[in-house]
Amino acid sequence: MKKDQSSIDETGLLVDLSEATDSVKNGKFEHALNLLKIILKENPDNIDALYLASVSSRYLKEYAESKNYLEQLMSTAPDMGRAYQELGHLNRDIGDDERAFIFYRQACELNPALKASWKFLHQYFQKNNNIPAASHAFEKINKLESIPSLLLYIDQILNEGRLGLAEAKCRAFLKEHPTHTYAMSLLAEIANRLGYLDDAELLLEKAVGFQPNDGDLRMKYASILRKKQKFKKSLEQVNLLCEQYPDNLLFQGQKASEIMQSGNHEEAIRLLDEILAKNPHNFGSLTSKGHALKTLGKTQEAIESYQSAYRIMPDHGEAFFSLANLKTYSFKKVELDNMRKHVERVDLSLKNKAYFHFALAQACETQGEYEEAFFHLERGNKIKSDQSKYSIEGMEKELQAQIDICNSSFFNTLGEGGHDTKDPIFILGLPRAGSTLIEQILASHSMIDGTLELPNILSMAQSLRGDDIYGKEGNYPKSMESVTLEQRETFGKTFIEDTRMHRKDAPMFTDKMPNNFRHIGLIHLIMPNAKIIDARRYPLDCCFSMFKQLFAQGQEFTYGLEEAGSYYNSYIKLMDHWDKVLPGKVLRVNNEDVVDDLEGQVTRMLEFIGIPFEEECISFYETERLVRTPSSEQVRRPVNKEGMERWKPYAKYLKPLLNVLDEDLLKPEDIAYINN
Repeated sequence: MKKDQSSIDETGLLVDLSEATDSVKNGKFEHALNLLKIILKENPDNIDALYLASVSSRYLKEYAESKNYLEQLMSTAPDMGRAYQELGHLNRDIGDDERAFIFYRQACELNPALKASWKFLHQYFQKNNNIPAASHAFEKINKLESIPSLLLYIDQILNEGRLGLAEAKCRAFLKEHPTHTYAMSLLAEIANRLGYLDDAELLLEKAVGFQPNDGDLRMKYASILRKKQKFKKSLEQVNLLCEQYPDNLLFQGQKASEIMQSGNHEEAIRLLDEILAKNPHNFGSLTSKGHALKTLGKTQEAIESYQSAYRIMPDHGEAFFSLANLKTYSFKKVELDNMRKHVERVDLSLKNKAYFHFALAQACETQGEYEEAFFHLERGNKIKSDQSKYSIEGMEKELQAQIDICNSSFFNTLGEGGHDTKDPIFILGLPRAGSTLIEQILASHSMIDGTLELPNILSMAQSLRGDDIYGKEGNYPKSMESVTLEQRETFGKTFIEDTRMHRKDAPMFTDKMPNNFRHIGLIHLIMPNAKIIDARRYPLDCCFSMFKQLFAQGQEFTYGLEEAGSYYNSYIKLMDHWDKVLPGKVLRVNNEDVVDDLEGQVTRMLEFIGIPFEEECISFYETERLVRTPSSEQVRRPVNKEGMERWKPYAKYLKPLLNVLDEDLLKPEDIAYINN
């Protein structure tokens, strides 16, 4: 007997969840509820039992009891789309359509395969004369009604985080139906969530070829192209969408985002203003407009746009977080009170809740409320950690594999080769270690274009894993042992060609993807003349700054102090290895040295790169260029010591970090400060 599926009632009879499920399906709600109460007495956190109990109670018009079950459910599974749909049903049945709309919208965001939610939204939009939104909802309904029930089930478990089961069932379905585009899109989404972006792109490219008029499919394809920073191709796809569906504001908004990513923020703002003229309540467009204004350095206008967004949607966490992420905004008391209320809500998605926690942490720190600030940092990071599959042991094993495989014998055996280019300058290391500052300094030089955190090396490494089942270890980095001279040349040329879209006319360019430090061996094999700069920062400053920052994606080691400290140790160990087997390959630039001696460090970097000194690199903060990272506001000011020792007010909370970090990396006085 599985404890989470059945229980024993008072007479000693086995009560199975399947019997309760059948009773709900057959409309025997009172009988179902009696069975479910027995199961929940033994298993109070059983997600399926709580969900069915809520459904049964609602049908029996026991609305308060239904709500209680839902609140219990959402405390265990706060991002379960079906729970939000049931909240929508509950509010609809008690006559509160406005509140029902909010929950149905959240349900569709969390799980786009919930047909009942789309049906309510369609009726709601029609009633409110929002024709474009109603048409979009109607298209969703028609599509979902055409999809086999098995795929809807796969969609459901995928959106509830059961990726392994979803992948197995999806692959089995595709063996029987190899050209089914919805199944292909589901497998692509699984690949996307697990970091297999090349596979996701290939699957969606094929799917769009089979169904070129499927707007949702093309949108997913454009999104994965954008994630791979293939902005020219993603914009082509979005332009096709806008031509096919000229009244679809969602596609128009995506076009604005694509244009923004290509660097034309003024044009993006113009398009977003057109969308807002048609729908002034489009809070997402207001938030996007804020991002564009921030990137252009128009901070006050960005603030006004973010504020307008949250006035329309008070629980729009991203708007509050974006204000906090400016690092210069001071929240008013009413804003703080509202955020505090939102984080206590059961019926708020984890995504929004994380945004609010990180925003509150920044706001409380600004006011000197360090105890509350750390409380919110812990809560926000725990939300992200619980959603992550990150493992300290797994990462240590992955980085150790680079040391074991890419030794001196490895490089001696493979010998010289690769593409003979001197164009790229890789700025790598850890997030929040000063890489944006180094990039801004170098991009102020007339011979260097500053680009982005480019994903190309990471994608190349992923392609060398050689395993078509997601979640497996694969063969990388060992697979590099068999890479031919021709392949090394091709890989190098491909990198240069694929990144050309991000460059202007300068002969050199930066790639500041921090995680590239894991792949210095690969970089050396395919572009032996590329320059590599390691941006390094004192571990307490660096690790705590990572813990404080909510990253968009890809930095899961920042969601815990122990994880951040362990990752820092492994980073140092691997960088020491690269210094040993590739002496002189990497220039180490300490953030503290840049602050103390800017001109000396600038001279040192330019000499390493092999280009003449230019005064503009010293006055880097006057350089007009787009900066998209969380450090965008800081690098528009001269260097200063504001970022140093920001961990000290939190010292009493940092023992988990101190216990992990290698002691010889730390100042003795800092160890004593934390221990006292």
